[in-house]
Amino acid sequence: MKSTASTEAAAGISAKAAFPVEFSPAHKRDSFYLAAISACISLFALVFYFRHNQILLSGDAIAHINIARRVFDSRTPGLVQLGTVWLPLPHILMMPFVASDWAWRTGIGGTMPSMVAYVAGVLGIFRLLRGGLRNFCPENHARMIAWGAALIYAANPNLMYLQATALTEPLYLALFIWAMVFFSEFALALRRNKNHARRALQWCGVCLFAATLTRYDGWVASAVMAVAALVLVIAFGGQRLGKAFLQFAFILAAAPALWLAYNAAAFDNPLEFATGEYSARAVTERSVRSGQPEHPGFHDPKTAAAYFLKAATLNAGEGGWQSIWLPLALAGTAGFLIYAPPLAGMLLLWLPVPFYAFSIAYGSVPIFLPAWWPFSYYNVRYGLELLPALAVFPALAAYFLGVAVKRRRWSPLTVLALLALAAGSYISVWRRTPVSLREAQVNGSARMALQTRLAAELQRLPASATLLMYSADQVGVLERGGIPLRRVIHEGNALEWHASLRAPLPWMEYALAFAGDPVDKFAGQHARELSPVFHMKVAGQPVATLYAYQAIQPTPAR
Repeated sequence: MKSTASTEAAAGISAKAAFPVEFSPAHKRDSFYLAAISACISLFALVFYFRHNQILLSGDAIAHINIARRVFDSRTPGLVQLGTVWLPLPHILMMPFVASDWAWRTGIGGTMPSMVAYVAGVLGIFRLLRGGLRNFCPENHARMIAWGAALIYAANPNLMYLQATALTEPLYLALFIWAMVFFSEFALALRRNKNHARRALQWCGVCLFAATLTRYDGWVASAVMAVAALVLVIAFGGQRLGKAFLQFAFILAAAPALWLAYNAAAFDNPLEFATGEYSARAVTERSVRSGQPEHPGFHDPKTAAAYFLKAATLNAGEGGWQSIWLPLALAGTAGFLIYAPPLAGMLLLWLPVPFYAFSIAYGSVPIFLPAWWPFSYYNVRYGLELLPALAVFPALAAYFLGVAVKRRRWSPLTVLALLALAAGSYISVWRRTPVSLREAQVNGSARMALQTRLAAELQRLPASATLLMYSADQVGVLERGGIPLRRVIHEGNALEWHASLRAPLPWMEYALAFAGDPVDKFAGQHARELSPVFHMKVAGQPVATLYAYQAIQPTPAR
């Protein structure tokens, strides 16, 4: 009868699997160097994009910053200002930074969580591979593969741009990667060190809790990892790990429960984020009613998956370079299933594919690509959600290629070849301009021009003037002008907002209307009580009009 040790060796598990995170001083040094490198990249990217006035191109980035700001700078401050639709954790993390007027106006405050998350994501990729592969290949090979994957992740030009903005993708990616790290360590330690398995499962739950409050991707990731953990606990756990799993499940359930409770308390509808006025579903319904065609992949998961995968490869390369990433990732997936089956949990890195396929098809989350109909840019950055898979699996493919031909000394050479391919692909991105930046430029340049001009005009108003404005689309006007949000009546001040649209309130002095918005309709209904101060038109943007109430002496209309 075979011994337990020999049985586990036959299954591809070494004795080191008992302690998958007991790393050497060399690992700690590598982590320190990698953190320093990625922090330098992060700072360089921030300075570069800040100097080129590009960190506030994205309308979503501006909205995230101002949601965080209005929690304490508002006519009705409080947690209700976190709003709905977008999950709250990114805004909560931004709040201490956007408390500075300078950091708020420049957008720097909103980038801080993204930059920290970028560094954390790089370290997570490194630990995921270094910690897992040290049980299946020589230590120096595990080290090189981990470095290769971490550098592919860190050097991605689109990620470098997004981490210099207030967008939520870098934060979610870091949380998802670290959830994968702890889940992998849980699975490896399950049969040999139940204490470590329990701790790893708890930390996985903490990461998934935070991910669930960052992006809705996290809800699906939590559900899938919960099912996978339950299967492993039933198969290899025991009563002690059964209790740990119940704690894990409670942590995962707490995040969506908190969000549902918040929506119920703040908006009298626990599903306000999914069915309310500002939900993706409502936006899509308004678009369809206005005569716009259905987006690609609508009720068609196969087409939706194709659009998402195309967006993912667009974020990794331009032209022919795009074609290398998916084959390499699939080869790496097959390789680790053959040579290191206990690492099968890494298959969860592919979760973004089914999530976005069904989100596009049935969840009103369109992706528009410049190369495919309708030949435009919208949500192309979502393709970055597959970046962990496109970093990890090609690195594994490079290693297992050497194993397959029975010449392990090839492994370092194949990893270096992979890095050369990645460098060529990323150079193609820099030459063309990262697609996520192009998306922001195409959709945000005209808006930025309008907001910059309007901000200069609003700065001429009295410092205490009260302004009525629909802020959902053009809140950047206030940010660029440094206009305190507490001086503005907007849709986030529900009672005062609705009262203002019925009749001018005594303390209202000015109204800023954009063609077609609620304030524009209000101005049409109360033309006798309003006097135009100026009109402003920028190509591709709605006409903006500033009105003063008749009691106010307006400056001459321009």
